[in-house]
Amino acid sequence: MVKMPRQIKRYSPSLGKHTLHTVERIKKRRASELKWGQRRFRRVTAGYRGFPRPKPEGREKPTKRVNILFRCTESGKAHNAPCQRAKKFELTDN
Repeated sequence: MVKMPRQIKRYSPSLGKHTLHTVERIKKRRASELKWGQRRFRRVTAGYRGFPRPKPEGREKPTKRVNILFRCTESGKAHNAPCQRAKKFELTDN
């Protein structure tokens, strides 16, 4: 269980100093059909051909990656941090 405050003091690359940031969790958006990988996938699976790569073996991973967005309260600019793995993720008010 990862508990993170909704506001945290972090380094802001746009201002070059530490400022207060709001923390948001990003949800995965729908993949675009116009990206090259998706166009190639559609072309390969079209017609009577099968799936282009082997199905994943084994079970699901026990933890999921959590994408976090930090938005600077002074400049309004947002930046990402490296993904964390967690079973449960919760934003708390402090």
